[in-house]
This record gives sequence, C-alpha cells and structure tokens, in this order.
Amino acid sequence: MNSQSKPSSHGKGALAGVRVADFSRVLAGPYATMMLADLGADVIKIESPAGDGTRQWTPPVNKAGQATYFVSANRGKRSIALDLSNAADLKIARELAETADVVIENFKPGTMAKFGLDYKTLAAKNPRLVYASISGFGDGKGAGLPGYDLLVQAVGGLMSITGSPESEPNKVGVAMVDIITGLNAVIGIQAALRARDTAGSEVYGQGQHVKLSLLTSLLSALSNQASSTLETGTSPRRMGNAHPSIAPYETFAAADQTIALAVGTDAQFNRLVEVLGKPELASDERFKTNASRVAHRAELRLLLEGALLANTAEHWVSELEKQQVPAGRVNTVGQAFDYATALGLNPIASLTGIAPDGTAVEVPTVANPIHLSKTPASYHLAPPKLAEHQGCTWLDVE
Repeated sequence: MNSQSKPSSHGKGALAGVRVADFSRVLAGPYATMMLADLGADVIKIESPAGDGTRQWTPPVNKAGQATYFVSANRGKRSIALDLSNAADLKIARELAETADVVIENFKPGTMAKFGLDYKTLAAKNPRLVYASISGFGDGKGAGLPGYDLLVQAVGGLMSITGSPESEPNKVGVAMVDIITGLNAVIGIQAALRARDTAGSEVYGQGQHVKLSLLTSLLSALSNQASSTLETGTSPRRMGNAHPSIAPYETFAAADQTIALAVGTDAQFNRLVEVLGKPELASDERFKTNASRVAHRAELRLLLEGALLANTAEHWVSELEKQQVPAGRVNTVGQAFDYATALGLNPIASLTGIAPDGTAVEVPTVANPIHLSKTPASYHLAPPKLAEHQGCTWLDVE
C-alpha cells in the first residue's frame, strides 16, 4: 500500500457517505462508478486476481505504467482482488455487497446469482441496497448475447446513420454506447438513492434493482433520428456530417483545413452570407428559410464552399465568431483540450500516481464535466494499481 492509499474524500462531496461495491469491468460500469467517486462516493473496485481486462489494453500506457484505457474510467477508486471461486474471497465479496449502499455489475445475466451476489439474495439481507445491472441486451431473450459496443452500434442502428452516403456504415470514434449507458446508470442509481432516502417516498427506506442495457440506451440516445423513424416509418440514412433537418449544418473545406458551420436560424444564415461576401443568398428563394435551404442543400453547399475556399479556417472562424455565427475548426483531440483550456473550462484533472520504479508521477485525467457550486467534484485517488488497497483496515465492514 503506498502513500496515496488512504482516501481523503470521506465526508466530502454530494455523495459523501455512499459506499459502492463495484464488480463491473471494462467501460460502461467503471465509467459510471468513476463519476460517482468524483461526486464523493466511496467506491471499492472488486477485481479478479487477473484484474480488469482493460489493464492489459495497451499501448498506450501512462507514466505510472498503466493502460490509458483503464485510467480513463477508474479514477477515485480503491482496488481489491478477489477470486469469487475461493470461499474466503467470496465471503469478503458478500460482506462488502451486503453492507454497501450500491452494488454495480455488468456480467452476463445470471453470473452474479451463481455466487449469491444477485439482487434478490443481497436485498434479502440489505433491503436498502441499490443494485445496478448493466447488460448488452437485457436479461430476457437477449441475455446470452455478448454486449460489445461495436456490436450494439451495428444492431442498434447507429452505424447505419454514421458515415457518408458513399461509405460503408461506420462506428463512432469512441465506445459511445458504453459511455451513454454509464451515464444512464449514474442517473438511475442516484434516482434510486433519492427515493430510498426521501421521507414520504413510496419506497422510503428501500433500495431497488436498476437495470440498463446497451441497446435500449443507444435507442434512447438516437433522439431525433429515433423519433423521426417512429413517426414516419422511414429509417434515416447516412448523410456524412450533414443534418437531416438543418442547413447549413455540416463541415466545409476552407483554404487550409476543414471547419464546421452550425447555422440553426435564418438570422444566423443572413450574417453568415454577409461575412462570406454573398449577401444576395439571404434573399434567394432557395435559401430564405431553413426548410428551403434543406431542400436545396447541395446547391447551397457548392456556393458556400466556393466562398470559404478563398481564405483560411482561422480567418473565417474569427470573422464568424465576431458576428455570432456558430463556426469552428475541426480539431484533433489534443487541440480540443487546448481549446477548452483557453476558454477557462479546466478540462484536465491531474493526480499523483506511482511509477514502476516507485517515484511519484503526474497522471492527467479528464475532469468531470459536472460543476456543482457547493459540492464540487473532487479527485482524491489516482487510478489504482491492481489490489493496491488489499487488506487496508479501513476496508473492514464490521
């Protein structure tokens, strides 16, 4: 156990006093519990002796020798390693689960029941328990299906609307379905805690089972695309960076690089064409309203891009921002952090980790995007080494 092992957030944060027994691994569950830890919950990450699989997903690694994938979802937690097939270890796991406020797991449905760690068994001993289960496709007919983000993006329709009309279906550049499901888990857990702890609630004093699936989380997140499908009976198609209901709302080439225009109103469009030196487009019947611009999208695109190619992205973005026309360069991820930093958004939370040689090193992580004025997020523990907190006396549940 190293010098950073003792938690410093007990009693602090919006979720202070909430203990989470985290049996989840990979991304959706760990992302959810990292968010809870940032907000003050005491999260104990229960890993197999081999560790969360993402510990081995390298390269890249950080200065502490950890996989950056693992680091992305495991800040603020304590790690213990338990072999659930071992009776002594299983006893510890059950004690933690039976005394926790929250248990979260994302094993295949039925797995936790084999160890007596399912909701029904634990709730009988801990009626206040909030138990969150994350699956790929639910615990019914889809229980046996593997819940991989790529697979869900495919069968859930997201890939069918991602990419250009000429391209093959594309996945989003990050495991977005896992992230969305993790956020839904945070919402569900907090709602269940609120209901449990609020006098007058119909379930006051009682926990409940919070169930989430990757597939239904994705369908919910399809938002306007899902709504249009349900209302019209027609599924949307791939449109590249264009928007089905707004124009111009896509990327365009400037003289040196690509920029994005997100013009959502007629007034913004009028200012856009004024800046581009094409004021006559504002009175052109083809482009006077958003509906007409959508109908004549291809013609409008050619005219706008012809003007934009006359100067650099920096020039156009600067001029358009002055006129409050939504525009921006298409940044790399690194440039995006620089941009957010320049805007004073403080997007990076740096922690102190331990390098393989035992020296202290900086571990930069992405700051929590939720800003609370009185109980802000806190960053008290770097992503843990496997079993880093094994045997700590303050882990005792008595």
